[in-house]
Amino acid sequence: MQDYTAKRILVFIPPQRTSRVRNVTSVTTRAAGGAVSPQGRRSGRLGVPPPPPPPPPSEMGSAAAGFDSALFFFLFQFTAKAAVIFVTLQYNVTIPATEEQSAETISLYHYGIKDLATIFFYMLVAIIIHAIIQEYVLDKINRKMHFSKTKHSKFNESGQLSAFYLFSCVWGTSILVSENYISDPTSLWRDYPHTLIPFQMKFFYILQLAYWFHAFPELYFQKTKKEDIFRQIVYIGLYLFHIAGAYLLNLTHLGLVLLVLHYFVEFLFHISRLFYFSDERYQKGFSLWAVLFVLGRLLTLILSVLTFGFGLARAEDQQLNFSTGNFNILAVRISVLASICMAQAFMMWKFINFQLRRWREHSSSQPQSVKKKFVTAKGKTSRKERENGINGTVTSNGADSPRSRKDKSS
Repeated sequence: MQDYTAKRILVFIPPQRTSRVRNVTSVTTRAAGGAVSPQGRRSGRLGVPPPPPPPPPSEMGSAAAGFDSALFFFLFQFTAKAAVIFVTLQYNVTIPATEEQSAETISLYHYGIKDLATIFFYMLVAIIIHAIIQEYVLDKINRKMHFSKTKHSKFNESGQLSAFYLFSCVWGTSILVSENYISDPTSLWRDYPHTLIPFQMKFFYILQLAYWFHAFPELYFQKTKKEDIFRQIVYIGLYLFHIAGAYLLNLTHLGLVLLVLHYFVEFLFHISRLFYFSDERYQKGFSLWAVLFVLGRLLTLILSVLTFGFGLARAEDQQLNFSTGNFNILAVRISVLASICMAQAFMMWKFINFQLRRWREHSSSQPQSVKKKFVTAKGKTSRKERENGINGTVTSNGADSPRSRKDKSS
């Protein structure tokens, strides 16, 4: 009865209002217990499509909320002083100009507890930049290449890390050149402790710590597998331990050189893996990376031994003093050098396992390719042989073979 009255109402309604009533009729039919046909679902005449599910919380949305809340405090005067701690670098020391050095004042920085607020703010910025690269660059490439799930996650990891390593290498190299650390290697340990550092170097360390801290929430946003979480945590923890150690122990000069060297080698690996995913025949990048990886480990050990075993060991002031930031004692030197050597040994062990796995895969695939070539070469026969019925094949012109002619003549 309800369906019949609804159809009669549709006759007297103008055409521009029929669409609304069709939705009403669909609701009445559902309330009456009527079934909706599949054709009605497709056309939308009798069925209303269900509302889409709410989107899951994205990394850009959650980070942008914290970013906006931090910038909101700049709108009021009584909260602007607290908001400055999150955005600008703290612990500025202005050195007046002298006749010997320069005619301008120099601003240097040291570290303190307020740096944690700055690291937190730029960690949110790193999350937003990570989401932008993922959505507008990597996801578009993934749709075109149609990677598997395993390659999809590795491609995203290499894409993000290669962008970060390239940015850090270029920025770190510019600091090394501007501060003349490359031309004068003794600056790695001369005038220790390096408590006062320029703006570029402190900002570099703040962003490095912020980036590697942002990698922890990225494990949730990227939906990392449970079996890969422990490996990622160890990977991130090693970076944070060494970067924070160089920053807190006032070994910023040595830490900057070792970071740039390590990042350059890692950039070659990840950019080679990106090219490998696009074309699996590309293997030259891994060969170049393997050579530079070993050279990078050797150069890291040489610089570390020179700094702790030669430079700082001969310094005059070798007393522990927290007020001046002097940690140049035998126990600290041995501990730092041992941690660097253990990290290099761990990376070499992973590198050797990686190369052995590649060699086994290459050696196992090579006999299969040789066997395929042999089978195809054995299966191919010439045209003359096929016509003469070679390999047990029966041909239509078998009676014209020399053997059959001889039999006929006899």
